[in-house]
Amino acid sequence: MRATGRMVEGLHGGLIVSCQALPGEPLFGPTHMARMAIAAYEGGAIGIRANSGPDIRAIREAVPLVLIGLIKRTYPDSAVTITPTLREAEEAIEAGADILALDATRRRRPGGIFLPELVEAIRSRWNTPLLADVSTVEEGVEAARLGFDLVATTLAGYADGGGYDPYAPDFELLERMVEAVAGRFGVPVVAEGRIWEPGQARRCLELGAFAVVVGSAITRPQCITRRFVAALRG
Repeated sequence: MRATGRMVEGLHGGLIVSCQALPGEPLFGPTHMARMAIAAYEGGAIGIRANSGPDIRAIREAVPLVLIGLIKRTYPDSAVTITPTLREAEEAIEAGADILALDATRRRRPGGIFLPELVEAIRSRWNTPLLADVSTVEEGVEAARLGFDLVATTLAGYADGGGYDPYAPDFELLERMVEAVAGRFGVPVVAEGRIWEPGQARRCLELGAFAVVVGSAITRPQCITRRFVAALRG
């Protein structure tokens, strides 16, 4: 499946489940992530967000959902880790990503390049829709000007290392992002980041989010368990 404008529109008002696990975590690996994707599909999700070539391929074979793909990789000369270079973009697209997600902050990327150069390089090779993971309204506006098909609040509170409540979405940022990006440029805004409760997800839609991404609250049982344990300990 390759995303088209119709596929992107099909995400409207729905839940996208982020099926990701890092090395060392209990559910790391494509077999586990594919099963997570199947569970999300059976639960009514309309899209999956996945990291790494093997995971994207396994999920692609497991469920008939729109797949937002990315490759996380660390480079010594940059803090950007979400699809930081053309190499990762190619890996995700060749693995079967329908939509490519990449860090769209203003930070310098590996090799000293910046976002506009990477976007130009990707657009020259593929017609895959692009999703911008941003941390500020200004970054969202810049992503819209660069022609991104979707803008997500994924990196709010993370990119600058600032303090934030790990269990509370930044509703204020989302509301301003919707006004500035969707309102002015017509680019859909996806809510992502620190969404733990169904009511929070619903609130995101009420504030104008095009769709909602939920990850840890669904697919990382060790994180869910920690919340219960902390609550019991007071």
